[in-house]
Amino acid sequence: MKKSITPNQIKQNNRSLIYHFIYTHRKVSQQDISYELHLSRPTVTSNLVTMEADGLIQKNGQIDTEYVGRKAAAYSIVADYRISIGVEILKKEVKLIAVNLYGDEISHKTYAIAFSNNECYFKTICSQILEFKSTLGIEDEQLLGIGFAMQGLVTPDRQTILYGEILSCTGLSLEEFSRHLPYPCAFIHDADSAAVSELWVSPELSDAFYLSLSRHLGAAMISKGTILTGKHGHNSTIEHIQMQPDGIECYCGRKGCMETLLSLSSLLEENEDIELFFEKVRAKEPSFLKRWHHFLNDLAKAVNLLHLIYDTDFILGGYIAQYLCKEDLAFIHEKIQRMTPFSEAPDFLLISKMPRHNISIGAALIFIQKFLNKPDLS
Repeated sequence: MKKSITPNQIKQNNRSLIYHFIYTHRKVSQQDISYELHLSRPTVTSNLVTMEADGLIQKNGQIDTEYVGRKAAAYSIVADYRISIGVEILKKEVKLIAVNLYGDEISHKTYAIAFSNNECYFKTICSQILEFKSTLGIEDEQLLGIGFAMQGLVTPDRQTILYGEILSCTGLSLEEFSRHLPYPCAFIHDADSAAVSELWVSPELSDAFYLSLSRHLGAAMISKGTILTGKHGHNSTIEHIQMQPDGIECYCGRKGCMETLLSLSSLLEENEDIELFFEKVRAKEPSFLKRWHHFLNDLAKAVNLLHLIYDTDFILGGYIAQYLCKEDLAFIHEKIQRMTPFSEAPDFLLISKMPRHNISIGAALIFIQKFLNKPDLS
């Protein structure tokens, strides 16, 4: 027998519909809400009054309408009604960022703290997070949670590091951090975190292969708007595909993995500044241009291999993304055309739309998404 919907469920549904309509359109009138959602004016009015009293929405000026008379009051959500913090854990530093309900940056900070798998490190990081939170001037209930982007594979429940050779933290429990923080916490693989950011700024994105070209190589497979994790939790770990059996040793212990060819450490010399490197590249200084073209050639080989398996768009993201240009995509495509049996337009090669702070923002967004998906928005 089909269960009937209760009046309370209808009320919650209407509240959620109205809130998300305002959220999506940024600035709307009561008339717009009523007309577009096919809800009665009294229903809309009642919900707007309640949500404004709860601090979820606010009046935001006026809007011209087709009706004769005075302008209609405009409503917007209160973007910082709830916020989230993303934390990117790296070998030599920690990056923090706070975002509002639109995923917009409120504040960010970087600390030069080297990773160490011990109690002192966890307490220090949590102390810095709490200090960072205090500078935001928010109440405890405004903070939805803290996402930790890790250089390692994470279990489906986001509680444990499944494989963390870069930081030597395999088996690390989230509790090492969360016991010092009075807020919900979660782990997320850094490549997945970057992909979450990409999906956030490109909601129309359905299928793609996301390459995170950062300090370390990472990837995420996006299918029907969802990041695929795989049966054993190591889907898209292309960094360990062996390209040169007699090449440089990877942190996994094998030689010539994609990681050794397509990470920042494979491109830059020790202590070399990435901005200075690309200044030299764009100035076409021979030695720098040669290094860059060698990197792009290896990238083309990797993309061609993956593209033969998964015929979809390839998004080039990570720290390197902000330095990429159309000329680079043309170079990669030209190299791929020499390797592939298929003649294809370069439309499958894309540059990330969120190249800055994408990993830390993605870690924060997991809590924003959870809040927005709640029917009661409490």
